[in-house]
Amino acid sequence: MNITLDKQSTTDGLIKIQLTESDYQPKVEEKVRDYARKATIKGFRQGKVPAGVIRKMYGKGILVEEVNHLISHSVSDYIKNNNLRVLGDPLPNEAKTRTIDWDFQKDFEFEFQIGLVEDFAADLSKKVQVTSHPIEIDQKVIDETLEDIKRRYGKRTNPEVSEAGDNLFGEINKVGAEEKQGSYLRIEQVEKGEQKKFIGLKKEDTVEFDVQQILNDAEAIAQLLNTTEEEAKAAIGTYTFKVTNINRIEPVQIDQELFDQVFGKDVVTTEEAFMGKIKETISANYGRETQHLLEHEIQHYYVDHTKINMPEGFLKTWLKATSQGQVTDEVLEKEFSAYRDSIKWDLIKNKIADEKEIKIEEADVREKAKQVILDQFGGAAIADQLGDKFDGIVSNYLAGKDGKGENYVRTYNQLRHDKILTVIKENITIQEKPVSLEEFKKIAESHKH
Repeated sequence: MNITLDKQSTTDGLIKIQLTESDYQPKVEEKVRDYARKATIKGFRQGKVPAGVIRKMYGKGILVEEVNHLISHSVSDYIKNNNLRVLGDPLPNEAKTRTIDWDFQKDFEFEFQIGLVEDFAADLSKKVQVTSHPIEIDQKVIDETLEDIKRRYGKRTNPEVSEAGDNLFGEINKVGAEEKQGSYLRIEQVEKGEQKKFIGLKKEDTVEFDVQQILNDAEAIAQLLNTTEEEAKAAIGTYTFKVTNINRIEPVQIDQELFDQVFGKDVVTTEEAFMGKIKETISANYGRETQHLLEHEIQHYYVDHTKINMPEGFLKTWLKATSQGQVTDEVLEKEFSAYRDSIKWDLIKNKIADEKEIKIEEADVREKAKQVILDQFGGAAIADQLGDKFDGIVSNYLAGKDGKGENYVRTYNQLRHDKILTVIKENITIQEKPVSLEEFKKIAESHKH
């Protein structure tokens, strides 16, 4: 066998393979003998079928199978042994393959197109500067959270007539359209000057309104119209809402019963401790949001500032060839830049992982899985209750529903990602710029991609 790399540019290459009969014939003969031992053919006893009969009946199929097997492994081994950094999978020259005469040809030639990435540098130093945006917790947020808790655990009633603060359930449809669908509206979300339209309503009452006049929040409009936020932003026109039910929540008292409902029995026992726990919970939630946005900042920095010569032409060809018709030129036009940046970020993370020798062991994966299960089922107490059975539950979780280990792979990848980001954060400069919740939302919105 002769296998060579024809490097046509820094990002494109052809792996060429030349096979002679001696490369594949021993395996073909071995497979013929195996068929002869196992084949059941009329007129012959099992295990006594002559090799010539097997060659006549199955010879071409065996040859094709063994040559393809040999070629596939040879390409993979060549890439691995020569430390080639390739993207996607090698693409066979199908036009060349179609010219093969499997009945008479003894020597074969194959070509595989590959996309190459040359070595590059990922700067992991204090010269890399990104900004973190911790969210400041103001009294307004604490007050709103407390009111939300009081509503969530409050007593629910269904009054005859609606008042400010009630929730309305009903049917909504656009004037002039026949389609109706279930809907839900919180009166307190309605613009102050428009709320009177929804006060004093009874079951079966219908109210007409301009959707853009009563609500100015896309999320609230999406909820009312049962649509996406993007579609809600473009929603205009007059709608009718027919009331089918009125829901009122009477706020609960701030007492020990509420403390236990929210945080567990006797976790907090005073109003001061309760408010402190609320603030602590808000801070933890905001901290996760801050870290998530910081990781986006880091990703953007590295994608924008790391020079990697990408085989874009090959990637487009590979995407179209392997998508079973799902990726068209139109799709590539819209989405290729995002896909390319995602690939680039993966390359950068892999580079850092290699240089810093970041590894994830099976024990790490199992420990993470244990924590996920404990979080879902109420903490460490469940592990004590289950005893030895807990390890079996962890194994089943990692195997996944179909037994293919999708949860193992997901957990492994998440741990690896987290470790890489931790190393990056430890080595670069992170400047903190505290912001309000509203400012944070605007920054986060600008990072959506």
